[in-house]
Amino acid sequence: MRTKIKETPNFKTWEDIDNALKEIAEAEIDLLDIEGEMNKQIAGAKVTAAQEAKPLQDHISALGKDIKAFVEEHREELDGKTKTLNFGKTGFRLSTKILLPKAKEKLESLINTLKSRKMHDCIVTTETINKDVLKKYSEDEIVKVGLVLKKEDVFWYEADREKLQKQ
Repeated sequence: MRTKIKETPNFKTWEDIDNALKEIAEAEIDLLDIEGEMNKQIAGAKVTAAQEAKPLQDHISALGKDIKAFVEEHREELDGKTKTLNFGKTGFRLSTKILLPKAKEKLESLINTLKSRKMHDCIVTTETINKDVLKKYSEDEIVKVGLVLKKEDVFWYEADREKLQKQ
């Protein structure tokens, strides 16, 4: 047989609520302290790791530049575009880039040109509904376009940490 358990509130008075808010504020302050200490430790670990990694990164970068210079001088010795060695490969590959202008007017002109040539697959269009603007319309107008306006009282609370910290 199933039994339905009725939940009764733990708090009976406003004083109980005030005490609970005090407990929340204390716990939030403790959490801030824990998070602050964690962030200090993370920042310290990042600095240490960056210091330890810098010489290795610099060494890799210098070796990479030297390899590039050598391979450019000996390009004719490559098997096609690649040279396979014992510990890796090196070579050249064709890289193709399309450079777009930064000026808004030129971009708009290019988009219009693409449209006129029926190259619509080259254009990215993103459409979405701006709910913040939509909220400014009347409920009737919102319903007429096929949307639902949901209104509800949402519970909230705010613990006064500052007041507690001053004590």
